[in-house]
Amino acid sequence: MRHDIQPNERAYTTKEAAEEVGIATPTVRKYGQVLERNGYEFFKDGDRRIFVRTDIEALRAIRDTENPIDVTAKFLAEQQKDRLDSQEETDISLPDTYENSIQDPEQLRSFLKVIADELAASREMNVQLTTDMTELKTTVSRLQQDHHVISSGVGNFSQKTNTRIEKLSAQQQANYEDLLEKEKESNEALRQELQLLREEQNKVWQAQNEFNQRLEESVQEKPQGGFGKLFAMFRK
Repeated sequence: MRHDIQPNERAYTTKEAAEEVGIATPTVRKYGQVLERNGYEFFKDGDRRIFVRTDIEALRAIRDTENPIDVTAKFLAEQQKDRLDSQEETDISLPDTYENSIQDPEQLRSFLKVIADELAASREMNVQLTTDMTELKTTVSRLQQDHHVISSGVGNFSQKTNTRIEKLSAQQQANYEDLLEKEKESNEALRQELQLLREEQNKVWQAQNEFNQRLEESVQEKPQGGFGKLFAMFRK
């Protein structure tokens, strides 16, 4: 049975192990099944696996391996077995040493002092973590406020821009209609002027034709008194 957990060592749930390794939770379960199939042991809470640091490293090794998963899992299981067997041999002499240390008051005080120091360090770490968490919450709150301000500013700028575009479009349409109306008036004036010029030209052509006709009639008359009538025509 596995017994290699260290004092104050952190334990991970399946979800926490997935976040630590950077893989999906179902992938952690899959890797766990492959490791157990090849002889690897996990700490268990009922049917749930409990992961410690060595298990996290095993999951990373399977994640990064270029070999078949079962081959890597078997190698990791053999490594774990060798480590546990070596630790069992070392732990055989611990009961006698521990029993003797408890009987020695000086060693007991030293042991208790070490525990007290570790507890103090743990409390200090907890205080620091609490402080860091408070600062993190403050930072997140400020970022949310900044995001709100930026979003509001972008929204106002967008609204103002759309309003300006609408005004410019309306002005452009009005200018276009005004220019079109002026162009129509100019074309109408030009058309009327051309009409007057045509009428004047027609009058000139008509007068010229009448003159040519009288001249032709005068020339075709008999010579008697011809010059007198011709001069009379010019006097008219």
